[in-house]
Amino acid sequence: MAAVLAALYIVCHGLALVLVPGHAQAVSFSFLIGAPLLAALACLRRMHRSDARVGWFALVVGMLLWAGGMALNMYQEIGLGTPDATPGASMLFYVLYGVPLTFAMAHPRHEPWYLILIDGALALLLGYMFFVHTFSFATLSDAPEPGLGSLRMMFDIENLFIAVFALVRYLASEDAPRRVFFRALTLYAWLYMAMAFYINHFATDASYGGPSDLLIDLPFLLLAVMALRDDPERGDATPRRLALAVRAGSPLILPAALLVVSAVMVKAHPHLAVVGFALATLGSGLRGVVMQVRAMERQDQLDVLTRVDALTGVANRRAFDQALQAEWSRARRSGQGMALLMVDIDHFKAFNDRFGHPLGDACLRAVATALSGCATRGTDVVARYGGEEFAVVVSGTTRDGALALAETMRLAVERLRLATTDPVGSVGATISIGVAHVALITSVDPGTLLAATDAALYDAKRAGRNRVVEGRLPEPR
Repeated sequence: MAAVLAALYIVCHGLALVLVPGHAQAVSFSFLIGAPLLAALACLRRMHRSDARVGWFALVVGMLLWAGGMALNMYQEIGLGTPDATPGASMLFYVLYGVPLTFAMAHPRHEPWYLILIDGALALLLGYMFFVHTFSFATLSDAPEPGLGSLRMMFDIENLFIAVFALVRYLASEDAPRRVFFRALTLYAWLYMAMAFYINHFATDASYGGPSDLLIDLPFLLLAVMALRDDPERGDATPRRLALAVRAGSPLILPAALLVVSAVMVKAHPHLAVVGFALATLGSGLRGVVMQVRAMERQDQLDVLTRVDALTGVANRRAFDQALQAEWSRARRSGQGMALLMVDIDHFKAFNDRFGHPLGDACLRAVATALSGCATRGTDVVARYGGEEFAVVVSGTTRDGALALAETMRLAVERLRLATTDPVGSVGATISIGVAHVALITSVDPGTLLAATDAALYDAKRAGRNRVVEGRLPEPR
């Protein structure tokens, strides 16, 4: 239906030129202003239904700027009665319409506000450069022929820039909403570039109100049709390496645009061109630093996740293995003793079966918190060994110190109360602990300590649970 309405729009435009030749220019201006406004309304509607809101909003702003440029043309030719003049103000609007489109292509998804602020500042600077460049060759009311040549070259560069980068972003888009957006932008940008090139270079003598005006409607109506399509937003398979490369490089689009515009302005405004070069480089560098800091922060978070048990918040099995080996090696070098505690929650399977897994998880977290609260030294490591079993690496301690810590942990857990929906109201938990201490380490493998501690834990459970049992290491030979 949207395509049919777009075709009817062009037919009505053509019929108006034929049926009212005396007012063809005024009627044609109305259609030329209406086409981008329709596209803006369609993009606004799509913006509220898509996750790619920034992109569709940028198209809305771009369409409004272009319609504003055409309205200024209409005012110049009909309101002021100077049909041969090309107002510089309208040229500025036509150039500025590409700034929000460039911002949309440069804007990666899910960016924090401060990166959006940097991109916004670069986009504003780009708009200012366009403003200065436009009025280097034009006035508010007119643009002489030599200046028009330079402005046409600016239009060609801008249109090609948008078309190429829109195509790249489309080919490398992974998520469906952005892929749909960039597909619409790509089709629009290439058709607009072809139309603008023909109008600017081959139909320069044609005035508004002629058949060539129908060509101007086409890209805007195509964009409106693409925005109004109700097909589901689904993505296609995209090579992962290409997607990552484009996602990483997309923030360079705005600095690249600034560099191109600055290069074009070197002769007319050398000082401003130098400022453009410097700020493009500075903005890109600042964004790179911020991105690097974010990447380091994410890496730190990932490092934490690889060492921490997600449920209980204590060290996981991998971190325990590393801590045990590191402390064993340190104690072997220093000659100081160390201890290992293996902790098991008593009758945990029956607890889970009776009260359910949510309360079982709460029990695991409460026990982990209690154990960590007893291991107050920074060198002690409390870890979830697996299931309902925990392990504690105790550095630089004596046999009596290790046994005292184990008893403190047992009592701390015994005092826990967990609220339940059961008629009893609350329930407690107990733990069994196996302890093994080594005073002098002669081997490089902590396996003997681990085996002795595990055997002690087994003895504690066999002896009735809720107790601490000490294990004995074999005497060194």
